[in-house]
Amino acid sequence: MSAELFLEKAQEIFNRIQATQLPQIRRAAELMTESIACGRWVHLFGAGHAKIPVEEVYPRTGGFVGFHPIIELALSWFTPVVGSSGVPQFLFLERVEGFGEAILQSHDLDPRDTMVCFSHSGINSVVIDVALGAKRRGLSVVAITSLDHSTRTSSRHSSGKRLFEIADVVVDTCVPFGDAMVELPGLEFKVGPGSTIGFCLVIDAIVTQVAANLLARGIKPIVNATLNIQGDTVAEDQIRVALRAYADRLKGLSDGR
Repeated sequence: MSAELFLEKAQEIFNRIQATQLPQIRRAAELMTESIACGRWVHLFGAGHAKIPVEEVYPRTGGFVGFHPIIELALSWFTPVVGSSGVPQFLFLERVEGFGEAILQSHDLDPRDTMVCFSHSGINSVVIDVALGAKRRGLSVVAITSLDHSTRTSSRHSSGKRLFEIADVVVDTCVPFGDAMVELPGLEFKVGPGSTIGFCLVIDAIVTQVAANLLARGIKPIVNATLNIQGDTVAEDQIRVALRAYADRLKGLSDGR
């Protein structure tokens, strides 16, 4: 029964996204299409478990060149849990104002780019820094966040802003307040988190729309093919093509193009 309840909650997220978020998904896809079509980047940032949808986009099967993952190790690798690189350090760092700006300084950003920020709550300083810093540099910002949670929670950033209040386009993950969705008798805290499901449903829909938009412009996306079909040498060749194209795009930007 409990497993079925979680699946029902997950289906509700899917249904709400489909019913309410398609206009925002298409608008976000338009911004990303513009960035990729002109040879620039769609940057993707998330901290903690919000880095999972960043990895979902690129590099992976079905992803394509034009998306640039920004995953800061100190904000994403806390699986030792305690001790070095533990959860307490992560929880501290994601609330340190100025850290997000320091991260941006290590990347090539251009007003033609789009910045995508993932955060369930949209209140912690590092993701607010990244969104504000991208806006100051002239980038379009897409927020993928839970409006149910964020609108009911105060910002931890000195600006007082939450992620959805900064972005040009906001796509709601439709995940409920608190993230975890299932109540069990005898347990005071809910289990069964929904944010990863919401993030991935939204961003995969957007990326698919971007691919269609690019094709409509006569631009063929350079897609990563699956390598898990035995004997498929075409996929092996395609991965090499995609990696070379990614490197060439990076080189072009470093040359000032």
